[in-house]
Amino acid sequence: MEYVNLDAQVGGLSGVLDPARYLAHLPSISDDLPPGARAFATDTGHYDFHSRRCVKDLTLHAVRGAGGEEMEVAFRHNCWKHDRDLVIRYAGVSSFVIDPADEDREADLGAVILDEILPHRDGCSHEIACWDGTLTVVCRDLRATWTETVCSSKA
Repeated sequence: MEYVNLDAQVGGLSGVLDPARYLAHLPSISDDLPPGARAFATDTGHYDFHSRRCVKDLTLHAVRGAGGEEMEVAFRHNCWKHDRDLVIRYAGVSSFVIDPADEDREADLGAVILDEILPHRDGCSHEIACWDGTLTVVCRDLRATWTETVCSSKA
């Protein structure tokens, strides 16, 4: 990640997640983001750890269409924090990388830590850091949709 700090030092605590540098930089780059990416990145709940629309703690559920120009990444909710699932549809995909590179690891990257969307000559880049790896998509634009789900004590 270029701006989001996944290992900040705050007082005596280390390993603190801190999107502050990215959030401070976002107003200067938001006009350079494609419309869907801009809407998702600037959503007020996106980096608010108390918001149900914060990406932190979602879990990767599926990657569909990898290697194609259109692809979809689905994330599942976490009932103690979220009441919706997140689906991100990418259009005009020019690059898709999973790190570590292992086709079978898509669903095993662990929970989302944070993400960062930046302008790119092809539209935008979207890096999603998870506990056990990262996904990076470069695309013309993206559309993020929060979909209703049911949370219960059995979930």
